[in-house]
Amino acid sequence: MYAKTFGASTQGVDGLIIKVEVDSANGMPSFDVVGLANAAVREAKERVRTAIKNSGLRLRQEKITVNLAPAEVKKESSGLDLPIAVGLLAAQGKVPSDNFEEFIFMAELSLDGKLCAVDGILPMTVTARNAGFKKIIVAQDNVNEALLVENIEVYAPQTLIELVEFLQGEFELQPATPQSVEEPENFIEIVDDFSDVQGQFMAKRALEIAAAGGHNVLMVGVPGSGKTMLAKRVSSILPELTHEEALEVTKIYSVAGKLKRNGGLITQRPFQHPNHDASTAAIIGGGPIPKPGQVTLAHHGVLFLDELPEFKKSVLESLREPLEERQITVSRIGGTLTFPSSMILICAMNPCPCGWYGDKDHDCHCTPLDIKRYTRKLSGPLLDRIDIHIRVPRVKYDELTSKRKAESSATVRERVSAARNIQLERLKKYNLFCNAQMNHAMLRELCHLTPEAEQLLKDVFEMKKLSARSYDRIIKVGRTIADLDGGADLINSKHISEAIKLRNDLDFEIK
Repeated sequence: MYAKTFGASTQGVDGLIIKVEVDSANGMPSFDVVGLANAAVREAKERVRTAIKNSGLRLRQEKITVNLAPAEVKKESSGLDLPIAVGLLAAQGKVPSDNFEEFIFMAELSLDGKLCAVDGILPMTVTARNAGFKKIIVAQDNVNEALLVENIEVYAPQTLIELVEFLQGEFELQPATPQSVEEPENFIEIVDDFSDVQGQFMAKRALEIAAAGGHNVLMVGVPGSGKTMLAKRVSSILPELTHEEALEVTKIYSVAGKLKRNGGLITQRPFQHPNHDASTAAIIGGGPIPKPGQVTLAHHGVLFLDELPEFKKSVLESLREPLEERQITVSRIGGTLTFPSSMILICAMNPCPCGWYGDKDHDCHCTPLDIKRYTRKLSGPLLDRIDIHIRVPRVKYDELTSKRKAESSATVRERVSAARNIQLERLKKYNLFCNAQMNHAMLRELCHLTPEAEQLLKDVFEMKKLSARSYDRIIKVGRTIADLDGGADLINSKHISEAIKLRNDLDFEIK
């Protein structure tokens, strides 16, 4: 007998509907799964058969064939356990299959028949809703995630036998409601605040501009100058995620398996801080079936690369595409997928191997060859994609011991949010969020300079022999400075002058 159910898998950061066809017929007893299933899906037959037995149900010994369509796409989700089990029971007449067209099943099965949570529920539920499904069956630990999607009923039976009785009409299963998540007792959240950083006013100003416009930053300074401390506080001055941004981030973390069980919408901007020995696949994504990397996990947030020259050159060069296109395309044997990567890149490095080059109070023992070898991984094309280059000097004793309270993150965030609101209004017809996302055509339409600013930029462009990309990025930073200055329609020479200073502060060090 033949039966058909529907499940889902993930493809990149989106869902993919899987049609599960089950045929149970006379013949030599066997259980075959076809349709480019990976090891986790092929092993489903053992989990399904044992879960059905331990649920008190008896299967006939027949030749069982399970086909997962579309056949040309690799499937890797253990969440296909449940649609396979329900399809097998329907094929053997244990449950009616006349109303399966409105159901989609997404759960792993334990050997005792309990429904277990799987990754990627949010994008799969969005895809199911858009495909016209009315009801979704998930494990209880996936309820909060599934309920983020409107206009689809969520059901969460505890066991397979409970689901079978529901499908048979013998048990009334109510639509799921949000599940409470217990917080640890005596939990105290430690919040990094800009007021913790003494001095470094220029660096703070640069990071405020970066946060307001979504610009990339390179900080170069001696050891202990506060580069890491500053970078870790950038998230605290970023505006709150919009609902659309929060959904995108939550989908990514759901697919990557980094969303807490029974977790809901992610409301804080991501901050990713990979170690300098991270591989290219870890940074940009990879695996037999590509999974999101650090550049995607930092989407709408911050990617912080500390000790930048210590990263492999291949890793650094792989950042060119996500920095320019704000997405990354990963090609593997298992497929070619595109992941979003619209993040702020914050980089930090010492000026030389010993760290003291350029510091008047410490002797640098590095030779010019040592310094050249240290910085050679930082190619011109990569540095050209970083909007702001700043020096972070050693903090003076008087600044470090000052009792004067530094400006808090909340105060800076108000200015950043005001500037972002101006940008949202300006860029809404393009569905963009910040100035850094504009392309050259948008710059010509939206970023107009005063005659004095144009002349200043022309003079610097010709004197410094800047690239076209540098030209665009100076204007973008200038536009952000103008937005922080009240959103002036025209970018004036003061705004462009500051943008140029932030762009060229390290010319003598990186060449």
